[in-house]
Amino acid sequence: MNLKITATAHYVPDRIVNNDELAQIMDTNDEWIQSHTGIQTRHYAMNEENTSDLATQVGQQLLKRSGLEPDDIDLIILSTITPDSLTPATAAIVQDKLGIKNAFAFDISTACAGFIFGMSTAEKFMRSGRYQHAMVISAEVNSKMMDFKDRTSAVFFGDGAGGTIISVDNTADNDFYIDEELATLAEKNQVIHSGRIPAMQEVSANSYPTLDAFHQDGRDVFQFATEVVPLQMEMVLERNQLVEKIDYVICHQANLRIIEKIAKTLNLPMSKFITNVQTYGNTSSAGIAMALDQLQQNHPEVKTILMCGFGGGLSYGSMLIRL
Repeated sequence: MNLKITATAHYVPDRIVNNDELAQIMDTNDEWIQSHTGIQTRHYAMNEENTSDLATQVGQQLLKRSGLEPDDIDLIILSTITPDSLTPATAAIVQDKLGIKNAFAFDISTACAGFIFGMSTAEKFMRSGRYQHAMVISAEVNSKMMDFKDRTSAVFFGDGAGGTIISVDNTADNDFYIDEELATLAEKNQVIHSGRIPAMQEVSANSYPTLDAFHQDGRDVFQFATEVVPLQMEMVLERNQLVEKIDYVICHQANLRIIEKIAKTLNLPMSKFITNVQTYGNTSSAGIAMALDQLQQNHPEVKTILMCGFGGGLSYGSMLIRL
């Protein structure tokens, strides 16, 4: 059985927020943000546009580009840490909005590694032989989870969505999937956290659920992303003899400086790294999927790509694909 990626797509909300606008509400400035992160602008979902709406936009594009009908889709996996709600799953909401009747749908939450984990999960389901077409979408409305008094986090993040359709195609010369490595550094689980729900303190009419805003320890995140993650990436490249032959690399779009450090560690030129963090900001799990679509639209020729996501958990994963 051969599997192929039959379509890619991405979407960002219309509202663009530049660094100068953020500097009006917090103690920061354009020079600091660009020098430390490389980010110039980001997009925010506004006026009731939520995570499912971004994902639905991507799903509509995927159906159009693949030539598939809604009822052809067997499986929908949505990665997000900013769901519409804890339940129902945002994937189920997207399924309804797309008019997909024959699929089952669920969310996964591995933060910024979500697209890699979602693609890996879909690939395993497809190998069972029971499904023909899987839709994998990563969608994030990070802006709704930000504390805009916390300049160490808020300046990084933007909103967006991206995704793929994976299909069975036994006429294809090659399978899209080459290799992967997934991991979780669980002892560092508090380095990044968001939406924590405290336990009830007493049985009282005043008891009501609350959750906290996104927070990260920037130094620990940078160290993890630049020291631990490249080791995994290098291992995957080496065992597939692709260290010098890889065509493109798509890292989690956390921070341009992190990506530059990873490129230097791997001794690969930045020209092989696809980035969108400059204009979209850190879109969490969506960034890799968005960059994959941008790459495909600009370079539709056959290519090998190393994708690597890393984030809260701390979860991280590297996947080699042919597209």
